[in-house]
Amino acid sequence: MTAFTIVDFNPCHAAAISLLYHQAIHAIQHPRYNSAKKLAWSQAPRSAKHWQLRYKRNKAWIIQNAQQQIVGFIGIETQFHQRGYIDCLYVDPQFQQQGIASLLIEHLQCWAKSQHFHQLSVDASYLSKPLFERHKFTLIKSNLRVKNNQTLAAFYLEKVL
Repeated sequence: MTAFTIVDFNPCHAAAISLLYHQAIHAIQHPRYNSAKKLAWSQAPRSAKHWQLRYKRNKAWIIQNAQQQIVGFIGIETQFHQRGYIDCLYVDPQFQQQGIASLLIEHLQCWAKSQHFHQLSVDASYLSKPLFERHKFTLIKSNLRVKNNQTLAAFYLEKVL
């Protein structure tokens, strides 16, 4: 198995995670996510400044392979008084199905416990819902969101730490 390293997000990672986010969404091959839905989710890579500002006030980690290539990232909103909301979890399409998302979730959970967080929550997609359930997140409710005239399903899950 390839060695991976998890490090804190640094503003210099912003452009790479922006591209990874966009590519991961558009690589989805699932009947529930047609081209219009994927475009509504991400029309183009967001600016590096978007990610720099987002993770200036929150917390995020990237995971790199042995060649220092960013292959995934996870972010958490931290301003909810020990109730961390996972706002992003994406893995480069070339590196999916290798346990990278699980490594990121486990890392985030360890950090959250060390910070005395009482719970974690996430709005998961159809694709990520089973992953979070394997990590003992519990489904609270299903949601439908409209973005750019497209309806996207989300599943709100929580985990008590």
